[in-house]
Amino acid sequence: MNKNYYAVIMAGGVGSRFWPVSTTDFPKQFHDMLGAGQTLIQKTFSRLSKLIPAENILVLTNEKYSSIVLDQLPQINPSQVLTEPAMRNTAPCILYASLKIKKQNPDALMIVAPSDHWIEDEAAFTTNVQQCFDFCSQHNALMTLGIQPTFPNTGFGYIEFDKADANAVKKVHQFREKPDYETAKSFLEQGNFLWNGGIFIWSVASVTQAFEQYQPAMNSLFMQGWAQFNTGSEKDFIDQHYALAENISIDYALMENAQNVYVLPATFDWNDLGTWGSLHEKLDKDENNNAVVNATVMINNASSNIISTSKDKLVIIDGLEDFIIVDKDNVLLIYPKSKEQEIKGIVGQLPK
Repeated sequence: MNKNYYAVIMAGGVGSRFWPVSTTDFPKQFHDMLGAGQTLIQKTFSRLSKLIPAENILVLTNEKYSSIVLDQLPQINPSQVLTEPAMRNTAPCILYASLKIKKQNPDALMIVAPSDHWIEDEAAFTTNVQQCFDFCSQHNALMTLGIQPTFPNTGFGYIEFDKADANAVKKVHQFREKPDYETAKSFLEQGNFLWNGGIFIWSVASVTQAFEQYQPAMNSLFMQGWAQFNTGSEKDFIDQHYALAENISIDYALMENAQNVYVLPATFDWNDLGTWGSLHEKLDKDENNNAVVNATVMINNASSNIISTSKDKLVIIDGLEDFIIVDKDNVLLIYPKSKEQEIKGIVGQLPK
């Protein structure tokens, strides 16, 4: 394996659209959502370690989840878990990790990947990442893996590339915000739009140079800790300074400003597992399109539901179509799939 290859797994999210299974104390990345025998973060680590040395894989997470990470990934050292003392979106945590890696290995190439995506064709994923590493080793580039859209999804941002670009790696024309349905349909018809899956690849030299150029205040804040990175005083510096960083995503901070942004259209199937509906897509279904996790069911006159309970609970359903039915501890959720985006708002209204 190439010692210059590094990975950063982002594992700090709460996954509130998967409530009540995903909670602030135990979010979805630490659950085996698909019954695959591994949690989502374990699956992500396993996928990345096919190309990247295990000791070069860092996990970015909230302080409260560090013990869960170490419990689920016993093959890593505590020094590989980077804890955020405050929630500050993706740009600050990526800069933090990039500077740590750069100080350790200025020739490093790195991939940043969410901990909760589902990728079935892992061989194709590895091939695509290798293509990106090869490109970034030769060019000053900020790269992303674009996902081939399969339907006009209004829940994702899109990446527009130049139609005339015949190269495998495309120059990005612009990032587009989450569209309405008609706009998403037009994107698919045009054929040069990809879903923004939030997977990034670059050299540490390129990404830190981009932060210097486009986020000078944030870069200056973190560079104050350069001498402390990878030493025993790093945590003290982060605890004192991290919360001062702007709350901004990597897309807004860098990708939408930089001129050296490229995309590789991915050749693997991908699911961001962001909602119960996206989980329904990946699970096995019965003849009426019902998906079941753990439960024992008796279903009549019901279709396109997802049913998730504790193991072996008997669930009897009649007359429901397109519903989310989740029984977890002291919560029973029965909610239309068409309104699944509202679940996050409900969680915000619950008593603390």
